[in-house]
Amino acid sequence: MKSETDHADDRLASLAVVLPLAVAGFVVAAGCWTLFAVAGVHLRSELALSDLQFGFLLAMPMAVGAVLAVPAGLAAQKFGARRVMLICLAGLAACMVILLTTDTFPGYLIAAGGLGLAGGFYSAGLQFVTGHCESKRLGLVLGVFGAGVTGAGFNYYLVPLFHEAFSWHGVPLAYLIVLVLVLALLVMLTDPEDAEADPTAETSVRVLLHRMQTRRAGQLCGYFGVVAGSFFALALWLPDYLSSQFDLSVDSGARLAQWFVIPGALAQIVGGGFSDRFGSARVVSRALMVCLMALFVLSYPPMTLFIQGVDATIRVEFALPMQVEGVFVVTLGLAMGCTMGSLQRLVIVENRSVAAFVAGLLLVSACSVAFVLPVIFSSVNHWLGIRSAVFMILFLLLVGCLFLFARESRRHEREHLLHPGI
Repeated sequence: MKSETDHADDRLASLAVVLPLAVAGFVVAAGCWTLFAVAGVHLRSELALSDLQFGFLLAMPMAVGAVLAVPAGLAAQKFGARRVMLICLAGLAACMVILLTTDTFPGYLIAAGGLGLAGGFYSAGLQFVTGHCESKRLGLVLGVFGAGVTGAGFNYYLVPLFHEAFSWHGVPLAYLIVLVLVLALLVMLTDPEDAEADPTAETSVRVLLHRMQTRRAGQLCGYFGVVAGSFFALALWLPDYLSSQFDLSVDSGARLAQWFVIPGALAQIVGGGFSDRFGSARVVSRALMVCLMALFVLSYPPMTLFIQGVDATIRVEFALPMQVEGVFVVTLGLAMGCTMGSLQRLVIVENRSVAAFVAGLLLVSACSVAFVLPVIFSSVNHWLGIRSAVFMILFLLLVGCLFLFARESRRHEREHLLHPGI
């Protein structure tokens, strides 16, 4: 009979194989998910799309991802996470084939909807890695898996590169090859036993939500949705913002935007690791404060101040240089990434028995916010005519998030002290 130490060693060895494969899959899935964030600009001119058609093209992957997140999580618990991950990757590969063969807007719209399968991969993948991880390493492992969203940043580099060398159509072909490779590795290097199905798992959303009413999972999912949704919305918005603000080409703005996305995604590892050591609540509070500091500076638009002097009017111009604004954008991405990693760890630790379902809720909340915010950004920009208004909106959102999270954390600590067994 194996000792407890032997079981722990076996689990760690299994995690060493499972985690890299899950992260690789999520990197590719996240890249597919946000493909139209950059490629859509080229497609818009190619098909002469209207603003409404272009908006639908950008929104479809997020909307479908939100719809599929919870069902994919429930399916992962009932039928096995590995099986759901393979189905999602195969579906994404089929979408790449559609992108390579279609030349009509309905065809591209169908493919854009299919890219929402990346959301299903996230829910199933999170269940896959948590099943091989001990609680003391959970924050770090979840942070490493969540860092797979760096795949979204690769589009900011790949699409302009392929567009200059060939055409943007080379990107779906590259993703198709990588998707087939990851699929083959998952099939060969993992066994069905790596993610055993539980046919008796509860699949009623009403029952699962009722079980969570005595916990604060709903509130934590809301906080995560605000932060992660803001991160994704800003990632989609930054290429156009940077190119307009500093008079750059769209491709140059996209390359600069990756310095927000990639460091922010990798910072989830730091946030999860620090949460394992210092506690999630402390890391979330500190990281949100850094977010607010960066947003406060970025919110100030270029302005001119006229001072009436004794003999003449003194004109003072204020505008952040591109390098200085870039530093604060990177700082914002890092702080938001730490916050996401900490919140993700906190909600999964408290609801580990239904990790896949909770992962679906996290993704639904994030996708919902990411779907709504670009519309708000456009409306406020049109109404105020100030590009930095997007940072003002995010500042107000995160102020509210920090206030509510701090109040809820204090209440939770008091309840824990009064009723330690709960």
